[in-house]
Amino acid sequence: MKKLLLALAATLLIGQAALPALPVAAQEYGGTLHLNWGTLDTTDFHRHTGTISLPHPFAETLTSIAKDGSPKPLLAESWTVSDDGLTYTFKIRQGVKFHNGRIMTAKDIQANFERIRDKVEAGWLTTAMTHVASFETPDDATFIVKMSSPFSPFLNLIAEAWILAPESPGWDDVITQPIGTGPFTFDSWTPQLVLKGSKFPDYWMKGKPYLDAVEFDVRETADPTLGLRAGDYDVADVPLDKIELLKGAGFDIQFLGGTSWNFVSFNNRNPRPPFDNVRIREALEWAIDRNQFSTILSGKYGEPGNQPVGKDNFFFDADLAANDLHNAPDLEKAKQIIAEEGIKPADYNLYVVTTAGSKFGPLVSQVLRQLGFGVNMKTFDDLGYQRALSEFDWDIYPGGSGARNDIFLRYVRMMSDGPNPGLWGGIQDPALDALINQAASNPDPDASRKLYLDAWKLVMDKHYTFGINQAPSAFGISPKVHDFTVGFNNSAHRVDGGLAFTWIEH
Repeated sequence: MKKLLLALAATLLIGQAALPALPVAAQEYGGTLHLNWGTLDTTDFHRHTGTISLPHPFAETLTSIAKDGSPKPLLAESWTVSDDGLTYTFKIRQGVKFHNGRIMTAKDIQANFERIRDKVEAGWLTTAMTHVASFETPDDATFIVKMSSPFSPFLNLIAEAWILAPESPGWDDVITQPIGTGPFTFDSWTPQLVLKGSKFPDYWMKGKPYLDAVEFDVRETADPTLGLRAGDYDVADVPLDKIELLKGAGFDIQFLGGTSWNFVSFNNRNPRPPFDNVRIREALEWAIDRNQFSTILSGKYGEPGNQPVGKDNFFFDADLAANDLHNAPDLEKAKQIIAEEGIKPADYNLYVVTTAGSKFGPLVSQVLRQLGFGVNMKTFDDLGYQRALSEFDWDIYPGGSGARNDIFLRYVRMMSDGPNPGLWGGIQDPALDALINQAASNPDPDASRKLYLDAWKLVMDKHYTFGINQAPSAFGISPKVHDFTVGFNNSAHRVDGGLAFTWIEH
């Protein structure tokens, strides 16, 4: 009997070895992909200062940030940079069509860069454009940027310089209907509800996109997990504490290549007592348990830290992290500092800004109450909190900032004239401005790194803000969705992946 069983087992193994491999599913055309993926703050993409997730499927850029965080060619086929860092020469991809059917040329690229330089205030690219001396288009396939001074983040930053047809409605004022070159046309947008786009049949990537349409739910949803499991979404940004649940239900989980940064900021533009006193700001840092906060906010995926980047980043400093006095919390020391400064916490009712569904605001509010302060915590949606912060009528903001194309974008909003400065309370510090400018203008990576670290040490000394942790962003993807890959940042389309490559199994 034993011999018979062994013989049968051997026969089954031989039979299995002889079976052909299961065929890999072939790409299928058609279908609408439903995503819960970020928000949109304006149809004039040049004026964007918030999320970068949604413009790219509709309007592309010269460069694209790849999964590893490096700039790759998109609407530019290639580029060269002069040895002195002052001349960028882009070879423009030929045959690319705008959604109105017109062929894009280098002059269209120049028109977009000039519009950003001349008409847009406080956008991401305003600082970059201050380094530009001139633009040239010697022919339809060549776009040249001459810089007045070196600016090392330039190639990374222009991955957010969306190229639109100058005939886009509102071009001379505020663009209301962007006409881009992306895999999908910008069909309709209902703020705080939905953004819809259709397949562009003349898209320049041969055979792409596979999808007929995309539909973004742009409502503020604290936890889209239920919608993902119910089939309302095919792809969604999901909370870290729901990852195992989704894996068990058969969903693929992917993480952005870059991390998000959680921090606590003070109102630095219009500081009110008691946080106009640097020692009281430091007292709050003493009172917060960075490790505990990181665990609550990000679970096992969080990386506690005091810097704008994580430990695997070139701009991270291990000694600065290890020797931070505030790594271990000391509530009693915090109370002692407050008493030494003659502050009576019960006399204050502190205004804390937070976002819908955030655990962070309540955590910081609890610590403030432990110190004896009154707390007035107000909760806003994504666009609402940005408006509230920009009014500088608040005291504390426990917030976060997603993965960014370049280290410069971690710092630019801390500059006196930086874009959308509310997250860091509108810092006004010429010494900090000078260090950041020097770091961005230095072509030597090691020298640039040192200058950025010097800038961060100044921020730490003044306690304008302080870091809590780095955390990944996770995305749940339905098993019927194929070849959808997330990148370094939240952009839903890039040259090496995203929506142009995605297809749905019918």
